[in-house]
Amino acid sequence: MVENQLPQTTYSISDLSKEFDITTRSIRFYEDQGLLKPKRRGQTRIYSLKDRVRLKLILRGKRLGFSLAETRRLFELYDADKNSSSQLHTMLELVEEKKVSLQQQMDDIKVVLMELNSAEQQCRDALANNAQ
Repeated sequence: MVENQLPQTTYSISDLSKEFDITTRSIRFYEDQGLLKPKRRGQTRIYSLKDRVRLKLILRGKRLGFSLAETRRLFELYDADKNSSSQLHTMLELVEEKKVSLQQQMDDIKVVLMELNSAEQQCRDALANNAQ
């Protein structure tokens, strides 16, 4: 018979490192930046479910191109007032800024690709002329 197990509520640094496939050094860095606040039992860090969720959000934000400062700003707003519309407005502002930035990067990449295609064609033309 299988017992009903309660969800895990505390995690070691190695638990989180394995779960999210990141180094313990990265987790300690996020702690040094004030984004995670584990409890201590002697030298051992004890991470809460809240820390685990925050780590997941940090990594998701990183994949989306958010800086740690932007992530910290959202965490601070959430900690200050969990039911505040200001947090949602700030998130919308950050999303819009990120979209504009990514669009600019896409435009820049398109220009560089056009320049590379042109240089490639010039090289091919020069090789064809030399072969004649």
